[in-house]
Order: sequence, then C-alpha cells, then structure tokens
Amino acid sequence: MSKSDSGFQTKRFGCNGALLVFGLLAGTTLSSGQTAIHGAGATFPAPVYSLWMKSYQTVRPNVQFGYDAIGSGGGIRRMLEGGADFGASDGPMSDKQIQSFKDSHGFAILHFATVIGAAVPAYNLSGAPELNFTPEILAGIYLGNITRWDDPLLRTANPKINLPSSSIVVLHRSEGSGTTYVWSDYLSKVSAAWKRKVGTGFSVNWPAGLAARGNDGLSDMIARTPNSLGYVELSYALQKHLAYGRVRNSSGDFIQADVASVAAAGQEASTAGSDDFRFSITNASAKGSYPIASFSWLLVPARIADASKKQAIVDFLKWALTDGQALTQQLTYARIPDGVASKELAELSKIQ
Repeated sequence: MSKSDSGFQTKRFGCNGALLVFGLLAGTTLSSGQTAIHGAGATFPAPVYSLWMKSYQTVRPNVQFGYDAIGSGGGIRRMLEGGADFGASDGPMSDKQIQSFKDSHGFAILHFATVIGAAVPAYNLSGAPELNFTPEILAGIYLGNITRWDDPLLRTANPKINLPSSSIVVLHRSEGSGTTYVWSDYLSKVSAAWKRKVGTGFSVNWPAGLAARGNDGLSDMIARTPNSLGYVELSYALQKHLAYGRVRNSSGDFIQADVASVAAAGQEASTAGSDDFRFSITNASAKGSYPIASFSWLLVPARIADASKKQAIVDFLKWALTDGQALTQQLTYARIPDGVASKELAELSKIQ
C-alpha cells in the first residue's frame, strides 16, 4: 500500500498501470470544496472502476473516490449496514433485501447496470491448449463428478487434444462473490443436478474444490497450481496470462469470451421486462453470445442526505453511463446497450 498525493490509500491493480483507490486514510483532511465518496463491493468490475475513477478525476478533480474491492457480498452488506455511499455487485440484491432496507430506512436501494463482463473457465494445464467446455463438463467438474482431465466428456469436446490423465484441481472463491453468483446462476440454468443440489448464490456449499479470495487471488492460485481450473473475470485471466476455454452456448456453438460475444449476451436485456435493471443474461439465446456473461451494478440509495455527495454520485453515474462507456473495451468489458443506458439516465431522477 502507498499514500497518494490526495491522501488516499492506494493499491496497484494490474490494469494498464491504473491505481484502484481503496479508501481514505484515517485523519485525512479534504481541501475546501472537495467531496469524498466511498464505495465497496465487487472485484469483477474493479479494473474498469479503477480506470473510471482515475479518468473522472480529470473531469471533476474536486471529487475524491474510495473503493474497497471486497467482493459483492461485502458490498451489499456495507450498503445494508449504511457503511458505504455506494455498493457494487455482480449479482442483484434480492427482493427480500431491498424490502428490508426500505422498511428500515423509508427509501430503496437502486440498481444501476454499469458494464458487462464475463466469467471464464481458466486453467493451468501443460502446454495451455485451447479447450472447449460444454455445460455438462463445467457442471460435472464443480459437482465433483468429473475429476480427471481425460474424462470422456472432455475428450469428446476436444478430440484433437491429447489430454493428460491428471486429476483436476477445482478452485472457487472463498468469500461472498458476485463472480460466484454469475457462475452458479449459469450452472443452475444448464444443469438440473446443480440447481437441485447447490443452486444460485453469492456463497454456495461447494461439492468440490479449494478456495481463494477475490478474482485477483483466485487468478494467482490458478497460475501457481498445475492442473487447476477456476472461474475468474475475463480481464483478470488476460492480465495474468491464464489460458481460458471456449464455452458452448445455447445455440450449440463454442464461444470464446471477448467484447463482441459479451456484448451479444447483453443485448438480451434490451427486450427484458425488468424495470429495475436486475437482469440475468447468463445462457443468453442470442447467436454468438458468450453464455457466462453478466451485468455489474452500482447500488445507490434513493435518498442521500448530504447534498454535495448526492450531486457528486449523480454526476458520476451520468458520466459512467455516457462518456465512461467508451473506456470499457480496452479492459475487455462490453458497454451496456444504449436502450438500457437511456432508461438508467432517466432513473437518476429517483435519487433524492
């Protein structure tokens, strides 16, 4: 950790040299006219949020950001406890959580979809072959039913690759994680056995595997563990130079995660009926869509007592939903559909 000129505690986050601001140091005094905004939550979108916060300070140097990348579960918890100005999550809050907060506080927490990312099956296999994965293979591995790299289902999906007989070292997240939510939401849609035995959640009872914390931690664990397989956000796999596989989508095509295939999945939200932007786009039906893609959301209270914080948050969201979208592709995220963005811009009027 280091101290920046603005008095923030920062940690280098390996995304084009950007610094992700993790929080104001105790005792820091803001200059006159400065506003401090502190958030917490998902590691899934942390690279793009880091870039956004750095870029936005050139637009509004009087706004100082802090962000604790502690996982989606932690971000939701901070919001429910009133410990952050905004939260970040890759899985939406439940109806029960939203209603409980509203009953206690008299106002709601709003969801703003900000970016679309992908969770990919990343692995450490000798020679780093480009593998194909079917829904049955991924569910089987995480249910503990497929235990070796040369399992018949893997051989069938990869007929030209000489797969080793080594045991698969299954890896997953240890904390409440939005990436886990996305992964388990996908498996629940494509595997009846997974849905029945495990289900969807930020934290689940894993039938198999070893745990690591955060997308960064899990990526590192894959990199140093031969014969391992885990799920990480695409930008982390690229940053760590991890091999990651193509996944068969609902159209029957093996699709590699990239900006185009993730954006194709996001288009499904343009026709979705949700009026609060809590979309699920895993296993999307669009041809060419990558099947394990998800929106990531900023969670913002509908009432903000501090007028300067309210204006700063609203202005930042306007920027993120417009100019900020142009920065997503360089970190291999997809921008949200224009139709969704325009509806969200109108939704900003609900923040009082």
